[in-house]
Amino acid sequence: MQRFFPVLIGLVIVLAVLSSCVFVVRERDAVLVFALGEVRETVTKPGLYFKFPPPFENVVRLDKRLQTIETNDPERIQTAEKKNLLIDSFVKWRISDPRLFYVTFGATDRAAVERLQAQIRDALNASVNIRTVKEVVSNERDTIMREILNNVTERAKPLGVEVVDVRLRRIDFAPEISESVYRRMEAERKQEANRLRATGTADSERIRAQADRERQELLATAYAQAQQIKGEGDARAAGIYAEAYGKNPEFFSFYKSLEGYKAAFAGQGDALVISPKSDFFRFWRQAEGQTQAAQP
Repeated sequence: MQRFFPVLIGLVIVLAVLSSCVFVVRERDAVLVFALGEVRETVTKPGLYFKFPPPFENVVRLDKRLQTIETNDPERIQTAEKKNLLIDSFVKWRISDPRLFYVTFGATDRAAVERLQAQIRDALNASVNIRTVKEVVSNERDTIMREILNNVTERAKPLGVEVVDVRLRRIDFAPEISESVYRRMEAERKQEANRLRATGTADSERIRAQADRERQELLATAYAQAQQIKGEGDARAAGIYAEAYGKNPEFFSFYKSLEGYKAAFAGQGDALVISPKSDFFRFWRQAEGQTQAAQP
């Protein structure tokens, strides 16, 4: 047993040396291979690789996955109107150049996060300071995000960092201006409501006047047509009367006299002072004469 003990120790040492000569690159890693303190190689493809054992060569791993920077507290940014807004944002970034990133920030990303946060804060101030509250909140929000992304991308590129996206997650009014903003919004809504009411009243008056004019035109047209029809009827009636009178003038005269008798004696208690020999009673006298002649 004592003879195999040195062999086991030697085997362990050989395995330890061999394991120090092998390293694995995962899908999410970027590995820097250092030779005597200098970067000899950058490995980004996953797989099994070999190197010299320490202290001749060693490796440093960096996370090349997409990472997120979120602000713990909203940034207080001033607009062109000298009003403060509370803006909450987040950034998506990743390592684009592992060698340059290590030279700039070392093996941890804490310093990179702090540098990116400072750059985002500067870009956010530059874009918001030249705009009004209304433009920041609604009209030009997408434009501001594009400006910040372009600004931070150019400044982060020399650091070995790629900024993928910048988003403004929430924009709130600072407490000291919230009340004044709400009052102004209320006044604007009231002004708009009054304008709509005035427009509606004017439209209703216009529609009512147009309807009255059309009504008068229709009544005038109908009256003219009625008068025309009435005139045509009167003319036709007169023609019929004339034709009937021409066929039997005696009967027509008798018929008109009956209508006159009917109209004269329609009311009860009326008194007529007329001579019995007047032409009005001509047919009565003729009727009495024929009656007396018929008696024996």
